[in-house]
Parts: sequence; C-alpha cells; structure tokens
Amino acid sequence: MERVGVVGCGLMGSGVAEVAARAGSSVVVIEQDAAALEQGVERIERSLSRAVTAGKLTDDEAADTRAHLTYSLDFSDLSDRELVVEAVAENEAIKIEVFKRIDAAVEDPQAILATNTSSIPIIKLAVVTKRPEQIIGMHFFNPVPVLKLVELISSLLTSPETYQRARQFATDSLGKRVIDSQDRAGFVVNALLIPYLLSAIRMLESGFASAEDIDSGMVLGCAHPMGPLALTDLIGLDTTLAVSESLYEEFKEPHLAPPPLLSRMTQAGLMGRKSGQGFFSYRT
Repeated sequence: MERVGVVGCGLMGSGVAEVAARAGSSVVVIEQDAAALEQGVERIERSLSRAVTAGKLTDDEAADTRAHLTYSLDFSDLSDRELVVEAVAENEAIKIEVFKRIDAAVEDPQAILATNTSSIPIIKLAVVTKRPEQIIGMHFFNPVPVLKLVELISSLLTSPETYQRARQFATDSLGKRVIDSQDRAGFVVNALLIPYLLSAIRMLESGFASAEDIDSGMVLGCAHPMGPLALTDLIGLDTTLAVSESLYEEFKEPHLAPPPLLSRMTQAGLMGRKSGQGFFSYRT
C-alpha cells in the first residue's frame, strides 16, 4: 500500500491522510472544492504542529509527512492508487455517488476501495461498483492520529484477500489495533455507543438532569474520560443523528430512534465542537 488515496479531508479524512503519510505512503487527498481543500490542509498542518509541540514528531518527521501528501480536486489523480479510503459526510446517497466516482477513476484492478462509514452497511456501497469483492469498511476513530482502533467490516462479497491486505495495512503500516465486525449498521462500537449517547440526550430533553450533571455523573461516577454529551459534541451532532437514523432504519428498535432534541439542534446548526456550540459552548 505505497500509493493511498483519501476522499474527503474533514475531521476523519484529514486524520486518515495524516497517519498514512506518517507511515510513508504516498497520499493523494481529494476534496469537493477549493475552500474545503484549504480547510483540510490547515487541519492537517495544525495536527502536525501539535504533534511536534508535544514531542510525538520531530520537525524532520513532520516535514517528511508533508512531502508525502498531495492535494487535488480531480478524481483522476486517484488512477494509480492501491488503496482509496472514502471519508465524506455520513450520508448514504453522497457516499454512493462518491464510490461510483472512485470506482471509475481507479485503474488498478486489484485496488481496494474502503469506506470510513461509522454505520452504513458496506454492501450498499459495494454493489454500486464493478469490484464488490474489493470493497471493505475501515472505520477509524477521531482523532485518528491518537486513537489506535480500526474496525474492519467485510460485506458478504468482500474477498478474504481484500480483508487480509486491509488488515495488514492497518496493523503493520499504521500501527492500529483491529477489531472485526459483521456488516450490520453501527458495527461494534457505534452499536454500543449510540444508544448510550441517545439515552443521555433523552435524559437532558426530559429535564431529568442538567447537561453538566449528566456528564459529571459518568466521568466521576463511572470513570469515563468524557461525558456522553461532551462526547456527542466531539463526534458532531449531525454525525450522531446520521448514525442513529441508520441504526433505526436497520433494526426498528425504539431506543435507536433519534430524540427530537438531537434533530432540532442539528437543524439549528448546533453541531458541537465543529460549530462552536452543542450541548456545551466552545466559543472563545
């Protein structure tokens, strides 16, 4: 996997691009427009600067990482990639369209096309390509340069060779810890995490407890590093809503349905850290 592509340079895509470049892969990053691409470059630069300041990277290592990154708006620049990771918005229709474009652009018949989706069944993306056996889920966690976990999700059509190559890249090249999941909405982590987050939102919505007390209860009472509402802010309320909707669509269980408060806050643009305001304020 010397030649890697990443489509989308938001919170997740920028992290995937950074860790792949740190590992020595040549990485092409694709975004939808110049403004989004500029924001992605700035996001990676901030992350590298933080790593240098924290002593996790030397100046030379950061410079070497930058040298392995190329930024583009043209999907044709993915033509020679061995692995392409899609990391666009958690929206099924958008991801399907992006997968069609990646499939058409990548010329290597053995290339793996991976999705960083946190909830959408992999088979839905695989079947819109000409290479469904080479489609796999590689779900990274935010912040990607810090968190060690990657969920690998094979669809019913993913070949054993694709799985082994993806696993080897995640473990040997990126230094990640891999867990395996069947191709069900939410996979392992979000199938457990999202109902917990939704329960905290319903508790707040009902007036049962304040946001501060809900989070303090879980941090101080259960030794969680972060409370559920602060974690929702970190993930993004829009992403949490999308995953909740995907889980509810698949399983139709009431506790998986998004609470009205989550929907209304998302509609109001209160997305959490990324917007400066969610259940807590991040405006300075």
